[in-house]
Amino acid sequence: MLSGQPAVRAIRIRFEGRDGNTTMPNSARKANPTLPREVVEVTGGVDTHLDTHTVAALDQVGGLLGCATFPATPAGYAAVLAWLGSHGPLGRVGVEGTGSYGAGLARFLTGAGVTVIEVSRPNRADRRTRGKSDPLDAENAARAVLAGTATGQPKTRTGIVEAIRALHTTRRGAVKARTAASNQFAGLLVSAPEPLRAQLRPLPKAQRLATAAAYRPGDLTDPTQATKRALQRLARRISVLDTEIADADADLADLTARAAPQLLAEFGVGPDSAAQLLITVGDNPDRLATAASFAAVCGTSPVPASSGKTTRHRLNRGGDRQANRALHMILLSRLRRDPETRAYVERATARGKTRRDAMRALKNYIARSLHRVLCDTVLNPPITT
Repeated sequence: MLSGQPAVRAIRIRFEGRDGNTTMPNSARKANPTLPREVVEVTGGVDTHLDTHTVAALDQVGGLLGCATFPATPAGYAAVLAWLGSHGPLGRVGVEGTGSYGAGLARFLTGAGVTVIEVSRPNRADRRTRGKSDPLDAENAARAVLAGTATGQPKTRTGIVEAIRALHTTRRGAVKARTAASNQFAGLLVSAPEPLRAQLRPLPKAQRLATAAAYRPGDLTDPTQATKRALQRLARRISVLDTEIADADADLADLTARAAPQLLAEFGVGPDSAAQLLITVGDNPDRLATAASFAAVCGTSPVPASSGKTTRHRLNRGGDRQANRALHMILLSRLRRDPETRAYVERATARGKTRRDAMRALKNYIARSLHRVLCDTVLNPPITT
């Protein structure tokens, strides 16, 4: 039962059927099994979209109590909660896309004291047999929660880690844009008229960009002048993106130092890697109860692949690939500068393992060791004065 609801209201709902009529006592129901069952607990499921959310409600044995669609607004979130509560005592609600379209609803329900479960997209085989619609997706989300196949706890997205995520996302976009502009600049220079090639190619990269940014092209009907204009724009774009990335790096260095100084103190962990690992665990790292679960989220844990008389494990190619990349960069830094890491690789290769296998084992070890640091940092933040 939701906190703040009158007790009389809860008792009245407890004996309402799907049609809204008051049901009869259990003795009468046993005599007539066609009567609606008593709703002990309601499980909700939500299929989220940009403008609307479709909600399904199930009773404790999986009976469908109803489906409805609500706007994706604060008023709509309140209506979702009231509608689910109108069917009986509300237990858990499975929400698709708690990190995108369902983020607002997940925050609202969590703030109201409702247990929110993160639900993955419906099984494709089930979609092929049953079809797809918003009510069906919402019902499938509720059934996944009721069956226990969906158990993930969503990120709260209410603390400093969410601030880091927003800045880190824009930085990653700027890096991609700078890479694209740099590739375009290099490709255009390859096919540029010979006077431009002869002028720019011998120069160092920074001077080459500065020279191109200072071009003052003339008549654009001339291919040489038009190429100058294109190189000028690309060089200026790269300069702007360089400044944006540098500013983002400064912001992330400051925030990660505030949020996780213990993490930055670990060998090979810089602001960018620390930011990504913090984003992966979120503001509530206790949702990843064990180091093994964190390693699985990062895609570093071995996955069983045994069959019959064959017993083996394979590489985990799932999980958060950005977190996996952060661990890989930490590992590369340790391989260059940490004697213990290099010594382990030498011992592993001497025993017959490949260097790649040794690196995979090291990534798993790093993920498990950093999980403890992340939990201690985020759950017990440093006291600042």
